[in-house]
Amino acid sequence: MPQLDTSTWFITILSMILTLYIIMQVKISKHSYYQSPEPAITKTTKHKSPWESKWTKIYSPLSLPQH
Repeated sequence: MPQLDTSTWFITILSMILTLYIIMQVKISKHSYYQSPEPAITKTTKHKSPWESKWTKIYSPLSLPQH
């Protein structure tokens, strides 16, 4: 039964890690960041709901007249 040759594993794994590191560095360096991050000013608008213009009374089931 032939033996598994593991003599090249170290250089293979080392070159793979180095390649992944270089690829990630290139990806990060091409990413553009904002120069001065500031909170965005959002304008709040009040939406008129149909139930806001009407007077409504909510009845509790226990307060209804008992027959």
